[in-house]
Formats: sequence, structure tokens, C-alpha cells
Amino acid sequence: MPSIEVVLGDITDEDVDAIVTAANESLLGGGGVDGAIHRAAGPRLAQAGAALAPCEPGDAVATPAFDLDPPVRHVIHTVGPVWEGGDHGETDVLASCYRRCLEVADVIGARSVAFPAIATGVYGFPADRAAAIAVTTIQATPTEVEQVRLVAFDEATYALLAAVLHA
Repeated sequence: MPSIEVVLGDITDEDVDAIVTAANESLLGGGGVDGAIHRAAGPRLAQAGAALAPCEPGDAVATPAFDLDPPVRHVIHTVGPVWEGGDHGETDVLASCYRRCLEVADVIGARSVAFPAIATGVYGFPADRAAAIAVTTIQATPTEVEQVRLVAFDEATYALLAAVLHA
């Protein structure tokens, strides 16, 4: 099981092998964390994503990190579920996002990975439920990844993730 830590900050500044972006199915970039990562990585990230699209909800694929600063070598794109009230498999899809990202990290040889709070922005997944799914899924997934950083973009998300991790 990887070491897991919660940090507050900008995921594009993390000192890791790979960062995860909460993408849309087109992998062309969007708003929120995905937009920030695409701006930092440059236009080649969208071109590489388009070549791999579409990416189904719950799945993940990797591209080079392009203009992101080393040691970041890869961006892992995952598509979270759109929250529809919780009775449409959203929990399973979100857990699959975390599992698939770790599987992809293993394939590309990443030993440290930074995750955002997947699907909690415009996709509307309740942040408290998402935090519990993130931590428990990462803890339960066999992986060669040694370090996982859960990167919160605000104090509220940080508090939720830290509470689950230290429960």
C-alpha cells in the first residue's frame, strides 16, 4: 500500500512522477483542475489526449506531461462520474477512477502520483463521499506506487480528505 498524504495547493506544482487530471471524455481539456493542468502542460497535452479519446467514465489513460516541470513525466487522465443522486453507479465509477489511475501508474512506472478530488467540481459528486471513496480505494488497491498525494484545492476539501485519512 502506498504512503498517502493530503496537501493543500496547486496540483501542477507537485513533486511527483505523475499527476492525475479529472478529465472529460474528449481529453481535450476543460475547466477546474483539468483546465489548470492543460494550461500548465501546454497545447500538446490536448493533442495527445485527443489521440486517445474517448475515455469512458471510470477509465484512465496516460500521456506525457509535456511542459509541466520535472519530475512530473506523465499526466493520467481519468473521467469521473456525473452525480445523478447516487443511484446510478456513481460510487463504483469513482472508485474505478482511482483504481485505474493506479493501474496506469504501474504500467508507466510512476512511483509517486498526485490526485485531485475527482468529480467534486462541475460533476457534482458530494465531496465528503468522494473523499471516503478516494482514500479507501487507494488503500485497497494493489500497486507499485509508493507515494500518493491527495491534493486539495481548498481548505474544505483538505479537511474532508484529512479527516478520512486519519480516521
